[in-house]
Amino acid sequence: MTAPATEELATFVTTDIAAITRGRSIALRDLDAGMEKGVGWVPANLALTPFDEIASPNPFGSAGDLRLIPDPAAKVRVTAIPDMSPLHFYHSDITELDGRPWEGCVRSMLKAAVADLEAAAGLRVVAAFEQEFQILGADWPAAPSFALSAQRRADPFGPLLVTALREAGAEPETFLPEYGRDQFEIVCGPAAALAAADRAVTIREITRELAAQFGWRATFAPKADPAGVGNGVHIHLSFTDLDGRPVTFDAKRPGRLSERAGAFAAGIVRHLPALTAFTAPSVPSYLRLQPHHWAAAWTTLGEKDREATLRICPTSERPGYDPSRAFNMEFRAADATASPHLSLAVLIRAGLEGLRANLAQPPIAKGDPAEMTAAERAGQGIRRLPGSLPEALAALDADPVVRGWFSPTFLDCYFAMKRKESEIVAHLEGRALCDRYAAVY
Repeated sequence: MTAPATEELATFVTTDIAAITRGRSIALRDLDAGMEKGVGWVPANLALTPFDEIASPNPFGSAGDLRLIPDPAAKVRVTAIPDMSPLHFYHSDITELDGRPWEGCVRSMLKAAVADLEAAAGLRVVAAFEQEFQILGADWPAAPSFALSAQRRADPFGPLLVTALREAGAEPETFLPEYGRDQFEIVCGPAAALAAADRAVTIREITRELAAQFGWRATFAPKADPAGVGNGVHIHLSFTDLDGRPVTFDAKRPGRLSERAGAFAAGIVRHLPALTAFTAPSVPSYLRLQPHHWAAAWTTLGEKDREATLRICPTSERPGYDPSRAFNMEFRAADATASPHLSLAVLIRAGLEGLRANLAQPPIAKGDPAEMTAAERAGQGIRRLPGSLPEALAALDADPVVRGWFSPTFLDCYFAMKRKESEIVAHLEGRALCDRYAAVY
């Protein structure tokens, strides 16, 4: 008897506040109907910790029903991973049963932030994510940082990854061996905000899936080893007007930031302590956000300085080159325990606050703030970022502007989930803590 052909599955996914991509699959033959009606979803799923325990109490309990509605423009289908069925999924929005955006859908939050920035300031965000990850279990010989030999010892992982990402529409730009042990970085091209956040998720999922085919584990956790180099997510931001003209660059202003870009930066810097509760939202996030780590530890705007939390990036200075379209800022206090959609949404919201208040551009920090005196830091308005997840949550709780961007129900769930996550790992330290997160992320 001939076995039936294996059916391809398409999965409708959401990447939640724990930065875990979850969803439900349907057979490809049912896709047309599924695209219209979506699949069922449960409010309490938002309260899931990274370790699959639901925070209790949470605002939802066992009640309520939602729909996970796929975005036809956010399709990912990859056939380039050997010996696997196609990896086929759609980034999706969580809606109420009547189709309204659900208050806990972070993808909808990003859409709303984008729409408000366009309406209030006439600006569109162009964004790109740089993501670092490490390969565990490969047992490679040692190789120098950034070396061609470090990339070639992993062959054919790099070419296969770039091929799969290109097939998925993620527009990979560079793949490189990084500074840390068995660490790599993948950079995708710039895109509109929603597409950029979707791409960040796509890259994580494809990288993990491909690594597993080699018998390895790819981890994007902020620290795989407490004594090792951290894995960051760097979020690049620039702006166009509604006609697509770049408006971030002004050669005559400090740091070459336009007046509107400077006000946007000021909003981010003003609210940085609270923002870290969303962009660096795990216990090991704060093993990485330390002074002298080229990560981010202070409320600083810097120019070409990797200690800065918000960095003005360099551009080519060759004769005749127009830097206006490539010119951008880089937010460095983020990692992959954060939802890319939520991270980008809060950055846009903070920047919009700066634009609405017409804030002056922050001073460009010169030198390492850790080497300054307290008086020098105070004179430049430089504060230390939270040093732990509880400190970040306290900063969020103390910032009524940032809390005002969310419904009370969402915030109740977020605080409950993060406190439960902290409780689960409270007995872990050092390597055991890093191993627990590396197994998930």
